[in-house]
Amino acid sequence: MKNKFLFYLFAALAVLLSNVMCATVAYNYCSIQWGIHYAGYSTSANIAFLFIIPYAIGIAVCSVLAKFFYKRHCNS
Repeated sequence: MKNKFLFYLFAALAVLLSNVMCATVAYNYCSIQWGIHYAGYSTSANIAFLFIIPYAIGIAVCSVLAKFFYKRHCNS
């Protein structure tokens, strides 16, 4: 029973992280885009996509843990 709960927990966490990642990247992209036009930023708005890296690592770890606990639940 504990493995099933952990599977659902990490699966939900992976989905939640993907949604937060999309919101964070979109907000920072718009913020940098505004800064380029009105505040004189000298960088490209594509820099906002670097925020994907830590979220992608977290999503991958949660997905691997969810798969591990799912297999453990099926074997028990």
